[in-house]
Amino acid sequence: MPETRLLIDPYLDWIKDEGIPVYEDFGFDLLTLDLKPWSRMGANGAFALVTGRGDYLDTFVLEIPAGGSTDPQRHLFEEVVYVLSGNGSTTIENPDGSKHSFEWGPKSLFAIPLNAKYRHFNTSGNKAARFVSTTNLPMIMKLFHDYDFIFNNPYHFAGRMGENRYFEGEGEFIPNRPGRHMWETNFVPDLSTFELKEWQDRGAGGSNIMFALAQGTMHAHMSEMPVGTYKKGHRHGADFHIFPVTGHGYSILWFDGEKDFKRFDWQHGSVYAPEDMMFHQHFNTSPEPARYLAVAFGGLRYPFSEDKRKVFLGMDVNIKKGGKQIEYEDQDPRIHPLYLEELAKHGADARMDKFFPVKS
Repeated sequence: MPETRLLIDPYLDWIKDEGIPVYEDFGFDLLTLDLKPWSRMGANGAFALVTGRGDYLDTFVLEIPAGGSTDPQRHLFEEVVYVLSGNGSTTIENPDGSKHSFEWGPKSLFAIPLNAKYRHFNTSGNKAARFVSTTNLPMIMKLFHDYDFIFNNPYHFAGRMGENRYFEGEGEFIPNRPGRHMWETNFVPDLSTFELKEWQDRGAGGSNIMFALAQGTMHAHMSEMPVGTYKKGHRHGADFHIFPVTGHGYSILWFDGEKDFKRFDWQHGSVYAPEDMMFHQHFNTSPEPARYLAVAFGGLRYPFSEDKRKVFLGMDVNIKKGGKQIEYEDQDPRIHPLYLEELAKHGADARMDKFFPVKS
């Protein structure tokens, strides 16, 4: 009698059979990750699984050779794409045969509408194009554990396509309040130049925008730290994948009660994710504003879980008042001197006098 399998994870079973590398670590440099041919996609790929990914999300890196393209795809999971390098285009097909096509380049962001037919193309004749996709495939695999249903489902989600202009880099600004302003679209041509809105409560001179992409449950937002500044410490549940876009810096991370910090140095091409309820704080050490993209499951429009609802209600509320944030005056006294030392190494000056007056 065959042995009965228990504690099965259909997602892990699936990725082991895909024939490409599976990397697991706290964070990665996605630009240098070694990739292998992925027959399903018709390009080179690897799974890059961060330890703080949680139960819902994964990330994979895909590289399309110069002049190449992926094989046509369709799937019953959501996907948010951030372009790391190279130039290309994506074509998304409607059931009636009409198509939406848009051209992307480094630091573009876009979402694949749920279960839509699509294909990626590298428009350069001499340079590979590489991007990273964050998906909720682990959740979908665990829920249905039926590969044919996930990859060959004919149902068309008409409400997920959005307006035609959403594929052209246009969108709609949905005002709310600082930290909750939204931009609805399917495609952002360049995150490094996209206009952000002020969000002072999260840190010195910071700004932010939330994205509503393809009517999905996936969350994405972008934040910016001015030169010589850093954000306030905070914590939340797992699965917030952080992709630095401009500048460089570092983040420190720790669990409540821990004496020592964990550190991760970052720049464009990196990805990392704080683990469940792990405090973390981001620091800009570059001579330019530092931006980062965060992708998670459950957003401001569709939070999905009660935990995410609490995150979006309390992400800039003092932890002493039931929120998620540590105010500057309450942070560990080692943090600010450490930042000043790091700035000195880069020949930069702090611009935090409003919060930490310089003693004469």
